Amino acid sequence: MAVVSIGIGLGIGGCSSERPKELVPTEKKADRIVVVKSNHTMTLMAGGRILKVYKVALGRGPSGPKEHAGDNKTPAGEYVIDQKNAKSRFHLALHISYPNADDKNRAHDAGVDPGGAIMIHGLESGLGWLGTIQHDMDWTEGCIAVSNSEIEEIWRLVPTGTPIEIKP
Repeated sequence: MAVVSIGIGLGIGGCSSERPKELVPTEKKADRIVVVKSNHTMTLMAGGRILKVYKVALGRGPSGPKEHAGDNKTPAGEYVIDQKNAKSRFHLALHISYPNADDKNRAHDAGVDPGGAIMIHGLESGLGWLGTIQHDMDWTEGCIAVSNSEIEEIWRLVPTGTPIEIKP
């Protein structure tokens, strides 16, 4: 017993004050997402600093904010990541809280359905081989798309409840 306690005492005394790497958090979590549609970029922010910038594909509809279901436009406005879907037909998906109150009012005034199911997602099953070339053209129905490896990273960095601003 004495040998064990001496061994433990020596082990503790000989350790540096640094924590082992596996115990040190290696990734900060995003506390805000900013998408700039005109630049095809999505920036993850933490504490006002840039964590990562991604090139993205957007809705294949004409430019401008989403107006109604089926217009294939990516919305513009203030939203929240309100859920994650690991079983999406796309490789992981983060649901965006579109439509917000402004979107609903605009659609109501126009007499149209605002639509929904807007996500940040990877590629459809079987198309992962496209990788980052997927963002060379807009192809979604209004969503924000990245490669599968990028959505895996985003999945880890973005908690549910993270605000997202989508700018024109």
